[in-house]
Amino acid sequence: MGRNVLVSSLQNASFSIVFQIICRCITFAINAFIVRNVGREVLGITNVRLLLLESTLLFLSKEAIIRSALSSRHNKQCSWAQLINQLWITVPVCFALTLPCLYIWLNWLSAVDAIYGEQYRFGCFAIAFSCIIEMTAEAPIFVGQVFCFVKLKVILDTGHIFIRSFIFILIVLMNKDITIYAFGIAQITSACTIIVGNYAFYYFYIPKLLQYRKDLKKVDDKYVLRDQYGQHFENMDDFPFVSIKQMLPGVLPNPNSMFNSDLQTLVLSFAKQGVLKQVLTEGEKYVMSVSPVLTFSEQATYDVVNNMGSLAARFIFRPIEDSSYFYFTQTIARDSALAEQKREMVQEASDVLAYVMKTVTSIGLLAFVFAQSYSGTVLLLYGGADFVEGGLPEQLLRWHSLAIVLLAPNGITEGYMFATNTSKQIDTYNYYMAFFSVTFLLLSYQLTNWFGPVGFILANCCNMSFRISYSVFYITKHFRSIGMNPLQKSLPGPMYLSVLIVSGIVCKVSEAYFSGRSIVCHLLVGALCTGLSVGTWSFENRDLLRTGLARYRTRKQSLTPSETHVN
Repeated sequence: MGRNVLVSSLQNASFSIVFQIICRCITFAINAFIVRNVGREVLGITNVRLLLLESTLLFLSKEAIIRSALSSRHNKQCSWAQLINQLWITVPVCFALTLPCLYIWLNWLSAVDAIYGEQYRFGCFAIAFSCIIEMTAEAPIFVGQVFCFVKLKVILDTGHIFIRSFIFILIVLMNKDITIYAFGIAQITSACTIIVGNYAFYYFYIPKLLQYRKDLKKVDDKYVLRDQYGQHFENMDDFPFVSIKQMLPGVLPNPNSMFNSDLQTLVLSFAKQGVLKQVLTEGEKYVMSVSPVLTFSEQATYDVVNNMGSLAARFIFRPIEDSSYFYFTQTIARDSALAEQKREMVQEASDVLAYVMKTVTSIGLLAFVFAQSYSGTVLLLYGGADFVEGGLPEQLLRWHSLAIVLLAPNGITEGYMFATNTSKQIDTYNYYMAFFSVTFLLLSYQLTNWFGPVGFILANCCNMSFRISYSVFYITKHFRSIGMNPLQKSLPGPMYLSVLIVSGIVCKVSEAYFSGRSIVCHLLVGALCTGLSVGTWSFENRDLLRTGLARYRTRKQSLTPSETHVN
């Protein structure tokens, strides 16, 4: 197999960042339309309550299974037939989860106004149905990830976002009173798009791959066929499917047992962890939904600001985290000590971890500094004067920038830890996660009573601090046996930090002087300071940039186009 995992991971991160930008731009536009024309209460119902149901079902149904399956590359006893069977377990698991979740969402959580009651009920059932049918596409999605069909994933994800948004906007424009109905219909439509798109690709791809293999036997040089077939059929000798039906459970020839015991053990470990991680990820929304701490209007305000504050996480950190996790799972074996693995692979993984940590930490600090001066301006441009009235949205966004500083290293350190943990280590961490979860929920409830919506952000900062500390301790101990510590090279340099401090002071002065006079001038000052900060970071890390560029060029020259097979 000639596919390059590092190149695939980097391209996957790049494409994912572009996709997230498109997705967030569409979401922001829709949210602004709802806030200005329909009302914040509807936005609170859809974006907090209903999307929380979707997040709960999707995460708990597939997260553990997908993460475990990705790690199966180092388990030679795990066959593709066992993987496919395992992936299809997500469907009955999701169905089983919908029953208690629907009951809780319809009967236990704080009630919506009577005017929205019937629409809310429909929205809950629509979300549950869309999640169940979406699970039927997990097998082809997983195959595409393993065989590095990066562009396929981006195209299909982007397509279903556009279709969902188009259906939603079209229905709302016809009748603003059925916004929640439109939301549910759009969710079902987007799920169907994911299913049809993924299976349709392999329906056409597999026959051409089989024909390519036949023609390849008739020629001496595989590059002769490139003009006719393209590069995406090369180095696919290990592609196990000869029919799209083999992506269904129990169809692919399997001389072994239906499920792999080692994989099942890993799934159970990740499943325990998944419940806790979901609580930590969406904890504030659970508290909002269970306890009447905030009204739906206040929930909508918090959600809008939270989404805006999470731009860096969604656009940059999450794609990098996902790609880094995939890279580490394919580079470092879980069940072997680093000293027993290839030295060059371990060294490369150490360098990648250090460089990625330095980059995301620098981005987090950049967001924190400029958020102190530009939160009010950005929110004013987004929601209008009525939205920022009272100062709560601006206060929330400034505090959220502190969470971004912690969110940056948390995702990467946890990604490496989860990618290299054994089942026993994962089980041990689950106990800590349980403690973190309980502490987070208690802090969320208490701090919210004291500080209002800001309490959610403060509780989240405490939670991430605990998790970062544990991950750092694990990484340090993991590399100690081979005399390495990649975290020593992961902090931004003094020159960059000094320029950030000066830029923050200049922007604060600009805010005080240009406030109410000229937003354009204030934005220009911020743009200049941002450019200076980025330029300083590039200069201070010129060796890193030069090394990365040289390594990329070396790989491109040493590998043929087919060996960098990324579709």
